[in-house]
Amino acid sequence: MPDATSPVPPGPPTSVAGGPLDRVPAPAIFVVSGLTLYLGAAVAVGLFDTLGAPTVSWWRIVLAAVVLLAWRRPWRRRWTRHDVVAAALFGTALAAMNIVFYVGIDHLPLGVAVAIEFTGPVAVAAITGRGWRERGAIVVAAAGVVLLAGVTLEGDLPRADVVVGLVAVLAAAACWAGYIVLGKRVAGGGAGIDGLAVGMLVGALVFAPFFGASVPTVVLDLPLLGFLLVVALCSSVVPYVLDQVVLRRVGTATFSVLLAMLPATATVIGAVVLQQIPSWPEIAGLVLVSGAIVMTAVGRE
Repeated sequence: MPDATSPVPPGPPTSVAGGPLDRVPAPAIFVVSGLTLYLGAAVAVGLFDTLGAPTVSWWRIVLAAVVLLAWRRPWRRRWTRHDVVAAALFGTALAAMNIVFYVGIDHLPLGVAVAIEFTGPVAVAAITGRGWRERGAIVVAAAGVVLLAGVTLEGDLPRADVVVGLVAVLAAAACWAGYIVLGKRVAGGGAGIDGLAVGMLVGALVFAPFFGASVPTVVLDLPLLGFLLVVALCSSVVPYVLDQVVLRRVGTATFSVLLAMLPATATVIGAVVLQQIPSWPEIAGLVLVSGAIVMTAVGRE
């Protein structure tokens, strides 16, 4: 796997490295990323009754790809076959992650869904690690997920919604694991945001046969298209561009520590925007999952 110092092929600049964001602490970048990501998700929830959760997610990818392609114009750089394949796999994993995650938050509270989704990053860190922290993190994360799932099962949600939501979020967790691994490869290989743009285009095309029938409905409804553009900017363009900035600066272990801030961010957004107030057991589950992420990263490079 190439590292962040690998030569970048000739072409336009592929990241904002060396720019103003390099002077901003990585945790501050993550706070902004998390707030925009889940604010966009909160807006998207309001569109589920109109288009359905998976379709909203697909449009998020489509519009984000359009914005990134217009901004980056990645065709100006020289692409190797390896670059294209890596970007395509990355984009497919990203699109799948978003689609199944939106199905999850259509059936579960936002904060609970995000916390359970963290089993993906925890599993990657634990499998690749060798120490007691990594093994212990699996136990801690599992305790948090069991606590969260138990609270949800005993709550007011219909059992069918809970089952569908849990299956969808666990699928999103697996896709998130792939996103982290492939995203580091894209960032370290020099493609950076250009690779993100190409990847999102591929992801949109891969799932077009399933959701493309919604195109006439959306393009003829300008207010709906506007809301979808807000979702794309908040939940895809801003956070994933910032992810590429951070991934060029830190290793996957440090990145995992920073990820631990996201369940708390999702809980805040869910409480403020969607009035999904967490219970004390849910908060305990969130703390356990966040702690597992930190455990897998302490002492690793």
